[in-house]
Amino acid sequence: MATKTKTAGKAKVPAKKGAAKQLEDLFEDGLKDIYWAEKALTKALPKMGKNASSPELKKAIADHLTQSVEHVTRLEKCFAAIGKKAVAKKCDAMAGLLKEGEGILEETEPGSVRDAGIIAASQKVEHYEIATYGTLAAFAKVLNQKSALALLLKTLAEEKKCDELLTSIADTALNTEAIKN
Repeated sequence: MATKTKTAGKAKVPAKKGAAKQLEDLFEDGLKDIYWAEKALTKALPKMGKNASSPELKKAIADHLTQSVEHVTRLEKCFAAIGKKAVAKKCDAMAGLLKEGEGILEETEPGSVRDAGIIAASQKVEHYEIATYGTLAAFAKVLNQKSALALLLKTLAEEKKCDELLTSIADTALNTEAIKN
């Protein structure tokens, strides 16, 4: 028999002041969130690159940094396309993922084990970005925001490609090398 938690059976969570009332509001909030996330990522990636030892991983991180800078610019274009000012709103999810990445650096010795940890942390970030860009693209589609949709789909494709590259790097020799340590 399952035990009840203290929150079980409580009333619905009331919306805070200024909460999204329409899909357009939720879409704009999502853009603000991922805009903050991409900007934070551009600050975190250089440290990850400096701590990676695999030349292939270092290059993948450097390439993703270049892409993330472009993603920030693309998001600014999305805001313009919907007639809004580009504003960042702290993304708790990305803040947590980046903090976890920092922890992995502190908890691993330099070398292949740390590289495996960097890839794991990076893929968590990629999966968050894939989920977010996919959701925002779906919103843009139903909101008939064609310009924003095209920009979001381009970024979504790049995020998926980056995730595939990280998997490839891990699957080639890096994970096998990490178990030898």
